[in-house]
Amino acid sequence: MFSKADIERYFIAEKIAGLVFLCLGIAAVILALVFFFGLKTNFYKGAAIPLFIVGLIITSIGFTIYNRSDADRIRNTYAYDMNPGELKNKELPRMQKVLKNFVLVKYAEVALLIVGLFLFIYHRNSTEHIFWKGFGLTLAIMAVIALAADYAAEKRAKTYSTGLSNFVNR
Repeated sequence: MFSKADIERYFIAEKIAGLVFLCLGIAAVILALVFFFGLKTNFYKGAAIPLFIVGLIITSIGFTIYNRSDADRIRNTYAYDMNPGELKNKELPRMQKVLKNFVLVKYAEVALLIVGLFLFIYHRNSTEHIFWKGFGLTLAIMAVIALAADYAAEKRAKTYSTGLSNFVNR
């Protein structure tokens, strides 16, 4: 049976995931700067670009999730007792949209993984294109990290959505 504790658990897990994303993103940006300005080889300059771009994206996503989780948790636990219609009319459609977005995001992440692997493998023996080797390797690694994180987030979202759906449709 879906309860307020399930809502609390979901949003606390989301807040923790947001904090982890925020920290990973900041670490990736710092590492990118070290690679680009400190190590200065073509391999590391190539590796710095996806680290920096994906790091910024992950940082902004992590900050957004971390920042809004408490308000979402409070609003939805309140709605559980006081206004269950809000869960049905607002939260459930929001979660359905989130789940649809996970599908699109996974396709993009898989595409980035394939591009990264292709670049790395294609240029693996080339000394002239070492930049693209570093770019491809790092792009593939960042795509795998994002896929793993989104897999865990999607799993949490499906469990929460199923409980929410059962609650509002009873």
